[in-house]
Amino acid sequence: MVFTIGSMREMRQQRTGVRNAARVAALAGVRNSARRRTRAGVCLNVAEYTGLCGWAVVPGARVARGGSDCSCGNSGCAEPGAHPLAFAGEIPAGTAMEAATEAWARVPGAAVLLPVGGSFDIIDVAEATGRRALVRLERMGLRLGPVLLTPAGRAQFFVAPGAAAELPHLLYRMGWDDAQLDLRCLGPGDHVTAPPSDLGGLGPVHWLREPRLDAMQQPPEARLLLGTLAYVSHRDQAYA
Repeated sequence: MVFTIGSMREMRQQRTGVRNAARVAALAGVRNSARRRTRAGVCLNVAEYTGLCGWAVVPGARVARGGSDCSCGNSGCAEPGAHPLAFAGEIPAGTAMEAATEAWARVPGAAVLLPVGGSFDIIDVAEATGRRALVRLERMGLRLGPVLLTPAGRAQFFVAPGAAAELPHLLYRMGWDDAQLDLRCLGPGDHVTAPPSDLGGLGPVHWLREPRLDAMQQPPEARLLLGTLAYVSHRDQAYA
């Protein structure tokens, strides 16, 4: 996808429209409620993810901060506060802003999850590795996608779909297949928690590198980032 000055202006106008529509839809009649204002903010994020970023969104289970049972009701839940709600459907990528906010209003309190493997895959590394690698990658002038920072101390780099399947081959070609790396790839069937939601009661997820209009629907190929991420991960492991 090629972005022109005109298309960038249109996308900025669209973002403004999404924000305004989401606020109106979620705040009507409840302007004095702090809880409703919080819900309005989440609706706004969901509308931007589906309408601007081109990502699907899935309502997820939650756990209160400090730890408790998962909101799914299963006392033996294997992923408390970090999995989709079985009864809630996916909001597809490209959903109109009004439809997205209305759909999310039906699942109050749900966590915002992004399904991996459709619009993007994820390369997951330790937070310290991710921060150092991001500085190197930006200095190299590479086109980068968004990067999530989780309260579990992980940095998650958005890359083009297919990375999870290609990772072993890419590491082999780059000579990193036998190295000790704190690096993994998430693909189809996986989900990541997106801001402003909490992850497993540990705290909120943040953007280390926010989605940007010129790259959010076209994440970079994994091979362009993997060499740097593997090198920094290997170095960090060696000095740990």
